[in-house]
Amino acid sequence: MSEKRIGIIMHGVTGRMGTNQHLVRSILEIRKQGGVTLKDGSRLMPDPILVGRNAAKLEELAKAHGVKRWTADLAQALDSKADTVFFDAASTQLRPKLLKQAIAAGKHVYCEKPVATNLGEALSLYRAAKKARVKHGVVQDKLWLPGLLKLERLRDAGFFGKILSVRGEFGYWVFEGDPHLGGPPAQRPSWNYRREDGGGIILDMLCHWRYVIDNLFGRVKAVSCRGATHIPQRWDEDGKKYRASADDAAYASFELEGGAIAHFNSAWTVRVRRDDLLTLQVDGTRGSAVAGLRRCWTQSLDETPKPVWNPDIPQPINFYEGWKEVPDAAGWDNAFKTQWELFLRHVAGEGPFRWGLMEGAKGVQLAELGLKSWRQRKWLNVPSLKT
Repeated sequence: MSEKRIGIIMHGVTGRMGTNQHLVRSILEIRKQGGVTLKDGSRLMPDPILVGRNAAKLEELAKAHGVKRWTADLAQALDSKADTVFFDAASTQLRPKLLKQAIAAGKHVYCEKPVATNLGEALSLYRAAKKARVKHGVVQDKLWLPGLLKLERLRDAGFFGKILSVRGEFGYWVFEGDPHLGGPPAQRPSWNYRREDGGGIILDMLCHWRYVIDNLFGRVKAVSCRGATHIPQRWDEDGKKYRASADDAAYASFELEGGAIAHFNSAWTVRVRRDDLLTLQVDGTRGSAVAGLRRCWTQSLDETPKPVWNPDIPQPINFYEGWKEVPDAAGWDNAFKTQWELFLRHVAGEGPFRWGLMEGAKGVQLAELGLKSWRQRKWLNVPSLKT
């Protein structure tokens, strides 16, 4: 069986998400399994080069995971003819400039989201990639989570009947990082809480909710969003106090094509008492389902209890009973790794890849409209984007 090498410039992977999900659990796992199998039986083997601004961090990361190549010289990496794919997981504000450099160098591009901090920049990236005729993709990992795949199968099987509503609860408590309290350090980088650095939960999470809703439940037609900065002061990585200028919670409602209503609460200021850090409840005329990242439970119309409102007696119904867990299916892998494999096959000429920069732009569009809705305190339509 022959092996084909594909060189990947991995920029900005020294952060938590870049290291864990993209380098270790995706690219290095693909290497361990012997590459990606192509239709002709050959194996496409990713060969990463780690790129960033901090040479010491890059060297340490490369040594820790047996990666042979790294450099702090981005221009030199982009000049390499042997490396044909550029991946970026750095901060949002830097992404448009970096991707345009890579596109100008003739690289296929794959990146984290948001792809930009505003719709104009996001669309310009799509148009630049289209003009250069390079292949492009945006990480939309939640579509390959087992819990959401189970929802998709239930939908395709007609289990819900007509979908009426979707309720999403996302978030957890992100510690402020105050070194004087003796608590744990913050789980997220400080720039997430500074709007001037591209932070904010609306920009971050509405990009996710756009692709989740569009792909599973119906195209988003309108949005009403209210943001908040519940915790106004936090402490950065050096223990220095700073003002949180970005929103740390978002309460958004969406009108969907087909008539369903979706509502998502997103917060880094909430303590979890639910099945998972993300839960989705889908209610339809024939049945309902509740899914987390991996597990999913259903209740059909025939299994639905008939509660009667009576606050004067203890509730006689245990509402957690009467739900059936959807079994796991064989072959479900890490969501990030699954999308990486699809993108690498696409670069190799095998199959379309519909999660490109235009899909990334749709996420930025919804986030931008969410912020505008908050400022104007009104519902806003979500127009179709022109290619």
